[in-house]
Amino acid sequence: MLITDIPAIIARELTIKPHQVTATINLLDDSNTVPFIARYRKEATGELNEEHIRTIEERTQYLRNLIKRQEEILASIESQDKLTPELTQAIQSATKLQELEDLYLPYRPKKRTRAQIAREKGLEPLATLILAQQQTTGNVLDIAAEYINEEHEITTAELALSGAQDIIAETVSERADIRSLLRKELWQKAQIATQLIVEETEAKEFLTYKDYREPINRMPSHRILAVNRGETKGTLKVALATDQEANIQLIGNKVLSGNSIFSQVITDALTDGYKRLLFPTLERELRTLLTENAEKQAIRVFGLNLRPLLLQAPLAGHTVMGLDPGYRTGCKLAVVSPTGAVLATSTLYLTMSEHQRQEAAAKVLDLIHTHGVTLISIGNGTASYETEEFAANLISTHNLNVHYIIANEAGASVYSASKLAKEELPDLDVTIRGAVSIARRIQDPLAELVKIDPKSIGVGQYQHDVNQKELGGTLTNVVESCVNHVGVELNTASPALLTYVAGINASVAKNIVAYRTENGQFKSRKELLKVARLGKAAFTQCAGFLRIAQAGNPLDNTPVHPESYELAAAILSKLGFTLQDLSDKNRLAALQQAAPDADAACLAAELNAGEPTVRDILAALAKPGRDPREDVPPPQTRKNIVKLSDITPGTLIKGTVHNVTDFGVFVDIGIKINGLIHRSELSHKFFRHPTEVVSVGDIIDVVVINVDEERKRIGLSLKQVPKK
Repeated sequence: MLITDIPAIIARELTIKPHQVTATINLLDDSNTVPFIARYRKEATGELNEEHIRTIEERTQYLRNLIKRQEEILASIESQDKLTPELTQAIQSATKLQELEDLYLPYRPKKRTRAQIAREKGLEPLATLILAQQQTTGNVLDIAAEYINEEHEITTAELALSGAQDIIAETVSERADIRSLLRKELWQKAQIATQLIVEETEAKEFLTYKDYREPINRMPSHRILAVNRGETKGTLKVALATDQEANIQLIGNKVLSGNSIFSQVITDALTDGYKRLLFPTLERELRTLLTENAEKQAIRVFGLNLRPLLLQAPLAGHTVMGLDPGYRTGCKLAVVSPTGAVLATSTLYLTMSEHQRQEAAAKVLDLIHTHGVTLISIGNGTASYETEEFAANLISTHNLNVHYIIANEAGASVYSASKLAKEELPDLDVTIRGAVSIARRIQDPLAELVKIDPKSIGVGQYQHDVNQKELGGTLTNVVESCVNHVGVELNTASPALLTYVAGINASVAKNIVAYRTENGQFKSRKELLKVARLGKAAFTQCAGFLRIAQAGNPLDNTPVHPESYELAAAILSKLGFTLQDLSDKNRLAALQQAAPDADAACLAAELNAGEPTVRDILAALAKPGRDPREDVPPPQTRKNIVKLSDITPGTLIKGTVHNVTDFGVFVDIGIKINGLIHRSELSHKFFRHPTEVVSVGDIIDVVVINVDEERKRIGLSLKQVPKK
């Protein structure tokens, strides 16, 4: 494989054209970010989306590493004077690192093995003679006796034969074709077998895997990770179960030929090599492959869940009271203005005495009336139910025009103790900061959740059991994609939010905020070039994703990139409008009617511009300052509490999707326990993964199919919901 072959290989894999891959690779090599390429270089890439571009980035890196490894292996084998034209061809034709390493294995420098020691004692000619299988008459030990060498401690024919068998065992076990054959056989027929190695009382969460077996090629990722966790905890013994005799026979069919007097000697060597060398290696390899695939799937699901959570519609315009529930230390309270400013804080004691509960009610009522609170955001952690009960009773008793919402408080405590929280809220106690976060994440989920390590947001499965570096990288990409999809208001964005904008790193984000503090609000995107360490290259990457609501140039509040401002003005002129019309309510209304009907292809031809860019500009001109999250239904708010006693089989209830996993969907139905829709109850239609049916944040109607109060489990069904 050559470097020049990479675009064609990736193009075949993705069913796109090689020139699209070449253009994308060139843009990535020039340090362009994925969001920038996807949004502003559509003509070059043929309108590839972010997923395609990230795949090209990953595959290019993999194939470049493969080519580098090919060169290293060829050089190593050549230095041993063992490189043949056939081997060179095989190495250059390999498309996977595993194939490459299989070919290199016989030539790889290794520690002194039993076979190596036998070679040093001069027994390789005997091994070669045996493997040739030419002799059909004679006595094996008589032939082996010719290799007795007391100087090398080969004192008997049996020792000579044993050494030759060690060489045969290693030689056959390292053959690339045999490793490939057995790898396929194990993948098709082997099973993961598990046993409990502790008492059942100590293994509650792993009782499912007592004397358990499942084919490895059908084992879903969540069960692989569960088994791995049980093994790590010392609860389960895990092994790869297979028909060992059939596998040895399979190898024998590839190696044995004719009726040689050495057939049994070779069979014994193959058996030893299989049990001692080949099977243990392939077992480790397959277990590693299963784990890697399971981790990739878990990371993928986490990313799929995180995106809709970040892109939930903001409940803007509300003065929100955030409540972080607690028993002994009390319920922490923070009132936050529509702009996120902290107006009041307090601590309520709702679970102690009736007197304290009445005091808390009076305090909350006073704060609601004083600050005009219209929404209460309650964290879903410890004492959440009691806090919800308190809020619902207060709203009902006093007929308040206030709703409440249960917020996922995952990560609030992590944020509270973070350096960022100390900088943002230096005068507040660490416990109160959590209540502020719970309030703000309802007002603008994206702006608040970017302040938290994505791994702490809690919408994945087995996130602590997967490769943390890969998980972190994938989730960072998701957050970056969401931030750039929505756009960021330059004059209000926090450093945490700015860090995810294409082309802006942590130090530049701090410099932007420092410039804003010193010089006042940005009046134009061009002013960014005055920020320390934000050069022209960074400006090109970030400018289109930053918005300025009150800018002199209305295009600064749209996704139109500054490099296309002249084109945007020309398009407006063709449609009979000017830039100033974007700031005129009546003229803007007329433009919003004209833009969707404009012929993008015709305009592109007339203005010598790319059609994708013209289409994007028309869409941006039609809705300047638009937040794409406006298209998403707002989260569900409540006035009345739902009790477990209200939930009986057959009940139709509305809920919010909290988490999506391989095996089903967890739904918040208004009580502390999330209900589970098993994947078998999701749809009558075929689907590969639950994320194809629902997403985190979706508000859905479900039917209760079973309630287990003792185990605190509620079974739900989506497919049994009566059709309207």
